[in-house]
Amino acid sequence: MLKIRCGAAFDYPAGFTMKHIFALLLFLGIGSTVLGQDNFKISGYVKDAETGEDLPAATIQVAETGAAQATNNYGFYAFTLPPGNYTLKVSYIGYTPLVQPIVLDKNIILNLNIAPQKGELQEVVITGDKPSDKVKEAQMSQLDLQIDKVKELPVLFGEVDILKTLQLLPGVQSGSEGTTGFYVRGGGPDQNLIILDEAIVYNASHLFGFFSVFNSDAIKGVELYKGGFPAQFGGRLSSVVDITLKEGNKKEFAGAGGIGLIASRLTLEGPIVKDKSSFIISGRRTYLDVFTRAINRANKGKENFNPIPDYYFYDLNAKVNYDLGPKDRLFLSGYFGRDVFGFNQDAFNFDFNWGNSTLTARWNHILGARLFSNTTATFTRYQYRIKNKIDLFSASIGSDVQDLSLKSDFNYSPDQKHFVRFGGSAVYHTFGVSRISFKVGNDGGGDVAQDKEKFGTELGIYASDDWEVTPLLKVNAGLRISAFSIKDRLYGGPEPRVNARYLLNEKWSLKASYAFMNQYVHLVSNSGSSFPTDIWYPSTKTVRPQKSHQAALGYSTSLLKNKLYFTQEGYYKRLNQQIDFRDGAQLFFNPELDSEFVFGKGWSYGTEFFLEKREGKLTGWVGYTLSWSFRKFPDINSGQTFFPKYDRRHDISVVGIYEVSKRITLSATWVYGTGNTVSLPVAYAYTNDIQNSQPFISAIFTERNGYRMAPYHRMDLGIVWKFTPKWGTSDLTFSVYNLYNRRNPFILYIETEEVDDNVSLGLPIKSVAKQISLFPVIPTLTYNFRF
Repeated sequence: MLKIRCGAAFDYPAGFTMKHIFALLLFLGIGSTVLGQDNFKISGYVKDAETGEDLPAATIQVAETGAAQATNNYGFYAFTLPPGNYTLKVSYIGYTPLVQPIVLDKNIILNLNIAPQKGELQEVVITGDKPSDKVKEAQMSQLDLQIDKVKELPVLFGEVDILKTLQLLPGVQSGSEGTTGFYVRGGGPDQNLIILDEAIVYNASHLFGFFSVFNSDAIKGVELYKGGFPAQFGGRLSSVVDITLKEGNKKEFAGAGGIGLIASRLTLEGPIVKDKSSFIISGRRTYLDVFTRAINRANKGKENFNPIPDYYFYDLNAKVNYDLGPKDRLFLSGYFGRDVFGFNQDAFNFDFNWGNSTLTARWNHILGARLFSNTTATFTRYQYRIKNKIDLFSASIGSDVQDLSLKSDFNYSPDQKHFVRFGGSAVYHTFGVSRISFKVGNDGGGDVAQDKEKFGTELGIYASDDWEVTPLLKVNAGLRISAFSIKDRLYGGPEPRVNARYLLNEKWSLKASYAFMNQYVHLVSNSGSSFPTDIWYPSTKTVRPQKSHQAALGYSTSLLKNKLYFTQEGYYKRLNQQIDFRDGAQLFFNPELDSEFVFGKGWSYGTEFFLEKREGKLTGWVGYTLSWSFRKFPDINSGQTFFPKYDRRHDISVVGIYEVSKRITLSATWVYGTGNTVSLPVAYAYTNDIQNSQPFISAIFTERNGYRMAPYHRMDLGIVWKFTPKWGTSDLTFSVYNLYNRRNPFILYIETEEVDDNVSLGLPIKSVAKQISLFPVIPTLTYNFRF
């Protein structure tokens, strides 16, 4: 008989039992069905009139009642109203507003098609909502990226990157220069949940972190949650990045692409059955290896020639969808990407590859007059493999993580004052912690192989209600119950979430939020950002789940006749069961890592300011973050509190986009950040090697992350020149990265030299701290096209 022992993660309030939890879920999920029995419902999708694409976050307002809502991630909306005549007003940035009169005397399914504005610049940079709409929302700490505007910003090497754009937002800090790694409100890199069409992406980086795996031509929308997390999300502590792929043009065949400095890309889309089903396929590949291979071939056999390592990456996105009828839609999407690095010379061969694979199958169904469902099955896998061969000896090491998941989400709108979400999910994790093999000789003699896998199951159920208590007070309250099972251990517990908004007037609102999160999987990493060799490791008997409490308080306002949006948020985050490594930890060739961990706690707090201009020829935003982050481990830094390497006191970003004309657009960004912390030796000493009777130098460390690098700052410029050939549209994009050639520190190291050659006297050692800078000023020209 299997015995299950529950971990201490089940921390229920006194007198609060599972019976109370399920009663609350029942109330949230179905208790309000008694409301609005004499009303009718109008529901449907908001779509692009030219392509048939669903439009998430489009705003729909009922003119007669003032009721308004944004479409969900699938473009779906629903209103419950008394019988009568109404006027629906539909708006979406970059589209011509639609006014649709209706007669509501029965339940209606009505799809609303809105047309893009021709020849006009989309004016909103971050979100499709008006400033006044954002002021009225209950959700805090959430932003949407507008992909068309992201493409106009200056970029490194001509590659548009949504993760680097997220780093320009307050509360989101970059890792090392030029990388896609990011930290949110003092959390670690493994505490960010990144989702692509509802499938988890475990490593979102190409080229050792310098580019993300997301091809902007295939992306429809990006939502970032920095706190106040909706109840449908779980499993991470610091942020959620929810990315949605385009669905494909249902009207006509179309394509887009670009030729850049290091990579080219191509996207094709079109109808399978016109107005009913469509496809999209998008690919990208670098071609550095084409040049390096040509150089290697031309110089092969020459004296003292060392071959150049071979490197390239590629990724492929594909998606198809089919309308089964007015109530049912099917979607199938996938991603596959790889980085390949190789070096081969004579008897020495080194091969290193890593990448992600995801597959999503989704079914949307309108269950009835008030209920919408989305059922999703996903597969995701991240793996890396290193192979090395020297003469007759070969070795291979690697790791992977694989998920199979199934979840159902429901949207229920009983009346104008309530919008209820509820659902559940199950994920089966497989962790390939250590895959090691050795081989000696061509005949296989001396083979050694070791594969170590761990298996875990993660469960979650949730319910939430977006409730307009009064015209002034709106509350989004939810509860998630999560659990994680591995061997004879069961962890879990309730995760309450709440957001509240109080309107002071039509232009000002106060907001507050609280969220508690559990995290059951952990990134085994001693680097500052996600490296390919990082290992994902589950909670076990020894490694307990990470936990976070986060509270935020702020206000938001619309200014200058709804042209500006301003918000300020202050936050406090408490992190428990934080994970680090003991000194001298063995991370490779070690299938059981439990003994290599040490555990502690952390906390962070700060305030964020965000000002965005949404209309006119000049658009953009300014963000500023003032923050503190701390960690405390009994086994690190003598038990004293220290700053993690991503603690950053000041973080500033300025983004501007100026429409000179309909053909020319200028853009610029400027960023400033306090330098990262770093551990450096405070002194050096001679130590005698008794066995060899030789002295050697040893470094003396006294404090973890006791020094700071110089501040980081950089300006980028971009120019987009648009032109319209007969076959479609195209543009030339010229970017300058690091305009004033700032030599920002990437790595600090200590260079030592002896004061005197006579080391036997124990004379002092002279040491100098030096830095390595990565990117100087880099100009880039990219050609983009669409037909």
